[in-house]
Amino acid sequence: MRPNLRNSILYVVICAIGIPFLNAQVLNKPEPADNPNLPGNSAWTAACASDDFNEYYVNFTWNPPLVNSDNEFILELSDAQGSFSNPSELDRATDKNTTFDFDFSFALPTDIQGDGHKFRVRSTSPAMTSPESDAFTMYFIGYDSPILISQDGSGDIPSGGILQACDGSSITLATHNVPSAQNYNYSWYRSGTPLSENSNTITVNQAGIYFVEIDYGNCSGSANTLSNSIEIQIGANQGIAITPPASTALCSGETQTLVANIVGQGYDYTWYKDGNPIAGPTLEGSSFVVDANTVGFEGDYQVEISGSGICSERSSAVAITNADNFTVSRDNEATVVLLPSQTETLSVSTNANSPGYQWYRDGNPISGATNPTLPVTDVGDYFARITQTGGACTSSSKDSEITTVVSPNSFEFVVEYATTYSACNASDVTLGLSEIIAVADNGTRTDVTQDMRNVFSYQWVRDGSNVSGETSSSLFISDRTNNGDYLLRGDIGGNYNVSSNTLPVQLRTNTAIAITSDNPVLCEGANDARLTTTFDLSGASFRWLRNGQPTGSATEVLTANQSGDYQLEVTLNGCPVTSNTVQITDFDTSVLVLDTEEDIIIPEGQSITVTASGASEYEWFDTNNNSLAIGSSYTFSQEGTFTLLATAGSCQITRTLTVAFRDTFLVPNVITANGDGINDLWILPNTFSNDQDIRVIIFNEKGEEILNQTNYQNNWPQSSVAFNKKNQIFYYKIRNTNETLKQGTITVIR
Repeated sequence: MRPNLRNSILYVVICAIGIPFLNAQVLNKPEPADNPNLPGNSAWTAACASDDFNEYYVNFTWNPPLVNSDNEFILELSDAQGSFSNPSELDRATDKNTTFDFDFSFALPTDIQGDGHKFRVRSTSPAMTSPESDAFTMYFIGYDSPILISQDGSGDIPSGGILQACDGSSITLATHNVPSAQNYNYSWYRSGTPLSENSNTITVNQAGIYFVEIDYGNCSGSANTLSNSIEIQIGANQGIAITPPASTALCSGETQTLVANIVGQGYDYTWYKDGNPIAGPTLEGSSFVVDANTVGFEGDYQVEISGSGICSERSSAVAITNADNFTVSRDNEATVVLLPSQTETLSVSTNANSPGYQWYRDGNPISGATNPTLPVTDVGDYFARITQTGGACTSSSKDSEITTVVSPNSFEFVVEYATTYSACNASDVTLGLSEIIAVADNGTRTDVTQDMRNVFSYQWVRDGSNVSGETSSSLFISDRTNNGDYLLRGDIGGNYNVSSNTLPVQLRTNTAIAITSDNPVLCEGANDARLTTTFDLSGASFRWLRNGQPTGSATEVLTANQSGDYQLEVTLNGCPVTSNTVQITDFDTSVLVLDTEEDIIIPEGQSITVTASGASEYEWFDTNNNSLAIGSSYTFSQEGTFTLLATAGSCQITRTLTVAFRDTFLVPNVITANGDGINDLWILPNTFSNDQDIRVIIFNEKGEEILNQTNYQNNWPQSSVAFNKKNQIFYYKIRNTNETLKQGTITVIR
């Protein structure tokens, strides 16, 4: 095994200064260290980090022998109980493998909370672990603002800061403004006395003033998290209720007084309807009057009491109903179109007891119109007034919704595509009537589609001419020869002639257009590609596309001299029809493959055979373009630049190869200038000697140039008498125009 020279040297140094050699490294216990970026010079005793400050240092020492060159020292942190079962990595040192005393720097992880954290250091090569450090207080103060608490963490802080717990019930208090609240420990207090609960919630059933703060251990003085206070009062329910009223179903004009069952004890009363406060809180306000003349008086009523020494308490609900609560509904549309010489019938429905009817037109009663239906022949605004004449409440009335009867001045049709349609893509389409609009004399527009759809007679029109037999409100088109602009006309007995909007229809054609190319590959020296089609383009509108873009050519045969994807687009029946795609590509010269590199180096006097493949014909040429051979292989034995011309189809490929002789020896660094004819001269390889472009420079021990020449002839030194030492060292550089190719020393032995 090869000895470790570095460790051997270290061993000698250690022994020289009297330190005994150790068989294994010793990793010492890490210790807190001073922060060089802060004033003063003292190590930290507790790590109280925050977003504003989080930089700490730990000192670590270790004893030789040296660790391996690929070693890393890793500073690790335990959990809050000092366990390293799942340690956190704080820092890693890769450049301290020869430094026996150095500092780690680290930032405290944001989830660290506790008083028992420890450090240790691991080395990776060899794998060793230091003793654990002492335990330290370490907290990341992630929240440093006053806490807010409320019942169940709802965010609603009670008025006056008081909550009541009644009849042995408990109340849960929780923080509501601390992000990631579960990451912290808390200290709860009741009237200043610490409690055992340490989460962000607490459930209480004892009277007292409660507040909380985050427990940062010995770092608590670095934070300001004390919360608001909430007072818990203990009380009892009084059994509040509403005394059953004489009547819960009221007629129009009636009132009913609701009274609480607890009165005269100095309590505050708040009255509610359907869960919403409607009166109070009022001292001794133990009654409330329900007035049936108030719109929407019907509902569920409750009363709530509050006061000193009792719990706030709300009663069960008492339902008050409207005895007049019958319904009236209009049976016809809100707008009715009345055509000339026609009669329309309006009607209403009701669940009133023994109802009586009276119809009104434009606000005036219609004489004799006392039935649930009304035939109308005049325009106007109509409604029916229904009077309930039986049941608990009598002589109460309700009006139906108003029906507007109009006589149109004209109609408008709106037609739409009734099925999915895209011009030149759809193979069929259905057109349909979507709206009929009645336009009154005053310009009022009313949608009467449902009432009038079956009243009109219809005729579909294409490009100004009637479509034979198409007399319904919809039209199905599936033949592209029927492409055109469509509209729908309609009339009522020869009156009210109506024409709709126009819808263009362009169905796709199934005609296939094919194109071909006489030459799909472009290359230098070959003809351009010619694209043709068998489709008759006489009189047609067409264009040639390359990569989806027009080429600008309007000829029936396209000559292509660029690679790309070519198509022919012809307009048929108003729709563009695109042919198949023909791909024209540039010739790929990589089809020609050589079984060697194109820069060839061979020993002088030897040869190499190069074989080509991928083409159909091959011819080899020398530097002067003289043909050397025909065939896929050629054997090279001389230096020079050679050319291979290969033919593949109608395309030709050229490759240039260089052949050079390999130098057989390296630059020597020792010569024996003793005149015996053996190794007396400094002989350079062919690469560097006898070359006008290569400069050889030699310096003596003093740095003085003693040789500086190009076209070096391998003739230094010219005499051995120039050397005054037995062993003398010289320095050399071998350069070309741009750079130093070789440099080193020459030892001359005499």
